[in-house]
Amino acid sequence: MNFPERFSNLPAYAFPRLRELLDSHKPGGEPVAMTIGEPQHAYPEWVAETLAAHVHEFAKYPPNDGSPELLAAISDWIKGRYGVAVGQDQIMALNGTREGLYNAAMALCPEVKNGQKPVILTPNPFYQVYAIAAISVNAEPVFVPATSQTGHLPDYASLPEDILNRTAIAYICSPANPQGAVASEAYWEELIGLAEKYDFRIFADECYSEIYRDEAPVGALQVAARMGADPERVTIFHSLSKRSNLPGLRSGFVAGGPKSIHRVRQLRAYAGAPLPLPIQRVSARVWADEAHVIESRALYQQKFKAADQIFEHVKGYEPPQAGFFLWLPVKDGEEAALKLWTETGIRVLPGSYLSRDVNGENPGKGFIRVAMVAPTQEMQHGLIKLRDCLYD
Repeated sequence: MNFPERFSNLPAYAFPRLRELLDSHKPGGEPVAMTIGEPQHAYPEWVAETLAAHVHEFAKYPPNDGSPELLAAISDWIKGRYGVAVGQDQIMALNGTREGLYNAAMALCPEVKNGQKPVILTPNPFYQVYAIAAISVNAEPVFVPATSQTGHLPDYASLPEDILNRTAIAYICSPANPQGAVASEAYWEELIGLAEKYDFRIFADECYSEIYRDEAPVGALQVAARMGADPERVTIFHSLSKRSNLPGLRSGFVAGGPKSIHRVRQLRAYAGAPLPLPIQRVSARVWADEAHVIESRALYQQKFKAADQIFEHVKGYEPPQAGFFLWLPVKDGEEAALKLWTETGIRVLPGSYLSRDVNGENPGKGFIRVAMVAPTQEMQHGLIKLRDCLYD
């Protein structure tokens, strides 16, 4: 059986590419992984206790969309965080945001837009699921540069009308992975206004929203509600992976207009897998607790300050506003990653692996992505070695 043609030219996923680049070479020191965004801060002790108390519920089929208790906890969290009332019929629990970001496109992208093949907009660089979702629904992915010239967020308003008239969905990640840029209220207002004008949906990937320096990032749903936009215009995606240091829990949610969520739920009923009940019980309690989030954020704020001090004299260094990645300028990302590995044992991700070539240019080529997830002292030691290897 032939692989569908539209998938045949996909580049390899970032981490297999990295293994191919580095693994045939010996590390130049004790290996230090600074590649993957896998949070290492402690999660609450009661997570294990809650899971143990409900382990018998693995014997039950779980509610497909999320238990009433979990949906209520998420609804309360959205209200407390963004001041927006979202009913339980406007939420679905997810196996992490990646599932939702993919399946929402499957459920909500039309087969045609204004009589033509639909377009799905994605920032460039980007989280790779955005592109595969576009290809899977037979839409045309359009990669829009998110560089220092645009504040590391895509300028969708600059696109030509023929593209905007075909646009069905626009992905946006704020805080951005990998650059740590935060969409302002003015940015959201412009994008939502553009979506209203050209009748497309916004998929707001906000899974880094609780890791920030000083001020909590404004949310897409929050701005849409203030504007009185169509309730179906914005769909948001959140996760406990980054917020609560629980990447292995695979627990998040999608929220949006009731019609949109109804269609996403329909797809889940036929082709998806709900979270096991014990995971739902844990998730409900985690969404209801902010103390551990505040403690974790304080640790990240220490890391922001440490990184700023270490790279303050590095030309082109831009302090991230949020998230836990550094997007460091280099001459060539692959060359830098290989040099770091063979001379120091530090493992980072070339920026080009998170980007797509457009008109012969790759906006990630001159960068490496560095994850600040290790304990602060260990992270500082790694960043100093990185700086001394690449910039001195």
